[in-house]
Amino acid sequence: MAGLIPQSFIDNLLNRTDIVDVVDKRVPLKKQGNNYTACCPFHQEKTPSFSVNQERQFYYCFGCGAGGNAIGFVMNFDKSDFPVAVETLAKDAGLEVPREESQRQIKQNRQHMSLYDVLSSASAFYQLQLRKHPLKETPVQYLKSRGLTGNVAASFAIGFAPPGWDNLLKEFGTSIESQKLLLGAGLTIERSKDKPSKKAQNRIPEYDYYDRFRNRIIFPIRDSRGRTIALGGRVLGEEKPKYLNSPETAVFQKSSELYGLYELKKSGDKFSKIVLVEGYMDVIALSQMGIKNSVATLGTATNSRHLSKIFKQVPELIFCFDGDDAGEKAAWRALEAALPHMQDGRQVKFLFLPSGEDPDTYVRTIGKKQFLMEVSSAKPLEDFLFEHLSADLDTTTGEGKARLSDLAKTHLSKIPDGIYSRLMLEKLSDLVGLPAESIAKLYSKSASSHPNENITSDGNFSSTSEAGDFLKAGIQSKREDNFYQKPASIKAIELLLQKPEIALSLTKDLEVLHSAEDEGRKLLISLIEMIQKDPKTDIFTMLGYCYGSNLGNQFIQIFGDEKITPKDGLQGEFIQIIDNILSDMRRKLDLVKLRNKLRAKVIEEK
Repeated sequence: MAGLIPQSFIDNLLNRTDIVDVVDKRVPLKKQGNNYTACCPFHQEKTPSFSVNQERQFYYCFGCGAGGNAIGFVMNFDKSDFPVAVETLAKDAGLEVPREESQRQIKQNRQHMSLYDVLSSASAFYQLQLRKHPLKETPVQYLKSRGLTGNVAASFAIGFAPPGWDNLLKEFGTSIESQKLLLGAGLTIERSKDKPSKKAQNRIPEYDYYDRFRNRIIFPIRDSRGRTIALGGRVLGEEKPKYLNSPETAVFQKSSELYGLYELKKSGDKFSKIVLVEGYMDVIALSQMGIKNSVATLGTATNSRHLSKIFKQVPELIFCFDGDDAGEKAAWRALEAALPHMQDGRQVKFLFLPSGEDPDTYVRTIGKKQFLMEVSSAKPLEDFLFEHLSADLDTTTGEGKARLSDLAKTHLSKIPDGIYSRLMLEKLSDLVGLPAESIAKLYSKSASSHPNENITSDGNFSSTSEAGDFLKAGIQSKREDNFYQKPASIKAIELLLQKPEIALSLTKDLEVLHSAEDEGRKLLISLIEMIQKDPKTDIFTMLGYCYGSNLGNQFIQIFGDEKITPKDGLQGEFIQIIDNILSDMRRKLDLVKLRNKLRAKVIEEK
């Protein structure tokens, strides 16, 4: 059910929940002093470094840095979203999760529940037809020809949409209400909006709607909770298109979903990697061969939402594409989407199949063992990146090396700051023959160091083009700062986590920080205000708050990191960072004003 979970309920739930019981239910704990210990469930280790503190209701691993409260543990262990984790703990505590909902949300929720119900019922209807319909032999033989067993077909809830224009209409009733519901679920088509040929119209019963799926193998598309949100169909005759998906509806946005993710989670196996393929049958064929860790996009390019879902489950992703030009182009688009997600500890690789093969046919040809060997030896992202960029360059010449460095700059700047981004810079360093530090400095110098010099004393630009240069320089400078230095907000939070009381030394007006758009600065002002409101706020409370933010457990490793700043110098460095952030924020607001002035001037010139 949608709607916000009240913070008061979350606080009450955590007060009623003992994290020791929550963890012990999933990972057997041993008492050791004031804490409970175990081998960490989030990384491989032989000596226990995972600790649960009952007094503070917090867990932390000194090996991998994972940590948080009971909700965070359930999210991490069960690979679930925040609302699902809250519902899990609430169920164990015998509580009903309340929702803060408007009347509009309540109405929307009822509509969504109706759509889930009808989609689930339609899926069950199509599964029954695969077993009972007089024409079942054709789809059954097709599935057998693709090597599928009855168990795999049942696991993926595969069905059969018989020929005919009104099978669903007959099954669910022909009332106006039921016809509207079927249409809203994407299961039928309105005649007036998508008219079939005149010949076909003569065969359609006199309804305002007709079935979308006819004479097709049906593949239910399920969300991560197992709810049927759409259907896909593979034609059995010569009709076009060969594959057909439900249209987008109130419960289905194809660019946000991954086919097979629910089945992967349902298998109960623990995976360290996921193979991303292109179609239903690829996922199903791999599962048939015992490879249950594959998913597919639904006819869309891989995007940030797909990657976020995958990296919630595993730290490694293998893109599997055809080895032709189209496959390489698709792989390059996937690489560009993956770069902003390449946090330390994550891996992305690319497996290119022989031309004309897809995972479905290829795995049957070479077998599970050989396929998994090829997955393991897939090309790392960094190799594919630099091979692609240097494909048309002569990198034995100074000109070619300079060009490669210039091309790489845009892509490397997208990678989050960390060890991986540093290693990528060093790989470029090896290719062009310059120290990584020199390349970083050259990249930084390319941004304008004096972006204000083209502004006249009255605050106007000396020309429209100079104003554009100013804006570009400001944007580029921001990108370079983010790539070559740890964001100031992140550093400030790390200092706070080491010594929370330094927030009490701030006397400046922090109101401007409330206009921040990036998550780091939003989190920083929240922590500062938390400490100023309650000076007794401890590090574990702050870590738990950080863990629940969109930045995840980025700060959880703070205890294991090398401390560069002496304890006595934390306050001074923290105040300096806050000064710099406030100056940057004010400059950003000035930049917005100048941009608006530029737009107004352009309109006047026109």
